Amino acid sequence: MAAKNFDVVVIGAGPGGYVAAIRAAQLGKSVAIVERENLGGICLNWGCIPTKALLRSAEVFHLMRRAKEFGLSATGLSYDLDAVVARSRGVAKQLSGGIGHLMKKNKVTVFMGEATLPAKGKVSVKTDKGTEDLTAPAIILATGARARTLPGLEADGDLVWTYRHALQPKRMPKKLLVIGSGAIGIEFASFFNTLGADTTVVEVMDRVLPVEDAEISAFAKKAFVKQGMKILEKTTVKKLDKAAGKVTAHLESNGKTETMEFDTVISAVGIVGNVENLGLEALGVKIDRTHVVTDEFCRTGVDGLYAIGDIAGAPWLAHKASHEGVMVAELIAGKHPHPIKPNSIAGCTYCHPQVASVGLTEAKAKEAGIAIKVGRFPFIGNGKAIALGEAEGMIKTIFDAKTGELLGAHMIGAEVTELIQGYVIGRQLETTEEDLMHTVFPHPTLSEMMHEAVLDAYGQVIHM
Repeated sequence: MAAKNFDVVVIGAGPGGYVAAIRAAQLGKSVAIVERENLGGICLNWGCIPTKALLRSAEVFHLMRRAKEFGLSATGLSYDLDAVVARSRGVAKQLSGGIGHLMKKNKVTVFMGEATLPAKGKVSVKTDKGTEDLTAPAIILATGARARTLPGLEADGDLVWTYRHALQPKRMPKKLLVIGSGAIGIEFASFFNTLGADTTVVEVMDRVLPVEDAEISAFAKKAFVKQGMKILEKTTVKKLDKAAGKVTAHLESNGKTETMEFDTVISAVGIVGNVENLGLEALGVKIDRTHVVTDEFCRTGVDGLYAIGDIAGAPWLAHKASHEGVMVAELIAGKHPHPIKPNSIAGCTYCHPQVASVGLTEAKAKEAGIAIKVGRFPFIGNGKAIALGEAEGMIKTIFDAKTGELLGAHMIGAEVTELIQGYVIGRQLETTEEDLMHTVFPHPTLSEMMHEAVLDAYGQVIHM
């Protein structure tokens, strides 16, 4: 069969790949996209979106239990785990279907199958019906990543789960161990803990949510413990012994090992890039610890071959992948896009309370030898937060003392995943403390705390 020729072939239809395909098509390129599983990738089908649907159910349940505080009454509260999961899957399906529609609308040719790169500018796709040969001067790798498995902690879907099993739980865990307190681990811990699982979180680093500012981590830990979670920091899970209906975890901390029993374990110990079986090594692509090495424009060093999203390394965030997809499509079309600054990409964690941040932590700013000014404002000082019944939280801002540049912002509390974007835009526009101080924030809103946290850094805070 003759090869099919395109201007651009994208491998992987997650939030990096499908966005790259759409932008390249908008710029007049003929585009093919290859996907081996689901349009929308992990994010839409098994990650960002379905987890948010689950967490929303947990949040509503949590609020129902607080009905009395709001002058309401709700009795006989319960939940149906299967129905909660069914709603989450429905949300994922609706969005995945929407991607199919976007591909048609933008005239992107979709090939469902496994891709390999037999030579430069060539993609071979193994489909149900046979093999399709595609050629293109530009190829974008967007194959994403998968859960890392550690020896002795392998998932079996029965007693030991990955995020996939946790998204479609066979049962409600009674005694749950979550290994890893990054975004994925802490979100599942938050979900199952809210629904009544006796939850223990083990973190190998010295604090939960280790990529966040230390102050935010400490605040989060306090909140989680108050909700009944057990948090074990500087602790390693050495091995898991499985028996009928139970797992014995061997936990090592400060050179001592102890054992604890659980009925369910969720492993969330990071991710590895999907770099295997593509033929990358033969093409001369550099791979470092399961991630493709690229320059700031996502070029791999092999002519016409780009890598975006999780396969191209940290931060492992859907919005970073999408933005890289647009940048690469514009580069291919001969435009002059700006490279992405990883430091200006916000991270959001949808546990209870929510956590969001952008830019440098206080420790990183000090490590870089920058003289800084730090401002903080607590939710308890904000009228809207108190009216919402969400008075637990804080906003922290970090400025360069010499220039007034906003170096970082860190938040914990209700809806901070929505608020963070204000500071992200501020950083993108290279705003200073003066610009933020002169901005009028609407009242009563949670966003007023963003203003107050800036004022606090300069000794001008009003409501504290």
